[in-house]
Amino acid sequence: MTTIIPFKILSIGEEGYHLMVKLYINRKVARVIIDTGASATVFDKTRILKYITDTTVKEHDNLSSGLGTNSMKSHFTTLKKVRIGELKITDYKAVLLDLSHVNKSYHQVGLTPIDGVLGSDILLKHKAIIDYASQKLKLKKK
Repeated sequence: MTTIIPFKILSIGEEGYHLMVKLYINRKVARVIIDTGASATVFDKTRILKYITDTTVKEHDNLSSGLGTNSMKSHFTTLKKVRIGELKITDYKAVLLDLSHVNKSYHQVGLTPIDGVLGSDILLKHKAIIDYASQKLKLKKK
C-alpha cells in the first residue's frame, strides 16, 4: 500500500528550493520540509509546544550536528500520533532542535515558518519516492 502526499516547492531565494509537506501531529497540521540529507526527522523545540505539553520534553545527552552547526543542543519527546497522508506512526520518538535560524531565513524571503524537517529515518523506512513533476511524495505503508 502506498500513500501519496502533495508537496509545495518553495523558492528560498538565490539558495534554491525547499519541498514543503503537511503532516499531522496529534491531529494538528504541521508544516515540514523534506530533507533527504537529514539523518532524522526533527521538529522545532519551540513550535512543537503547539502539539504537546512542555512536560513531555527531555534534554538529550549529546549534541546534534547538521542544519548549519555541529554543536546544537537537542531535546526529544514522544509524539503519540504522527500522520503523513494515510501513513500513521504512533509513539514516535522525535528529536527537537532550535530551528529559529531556518525560520528567520524563511521570514526574510516572505515564507511561512516551518515546524520541522522530514528526514531520512522516515523517508528510508517507508521507501519514499519524491516525484518533482507531479509534486507528490509517495510513502509505503506497511
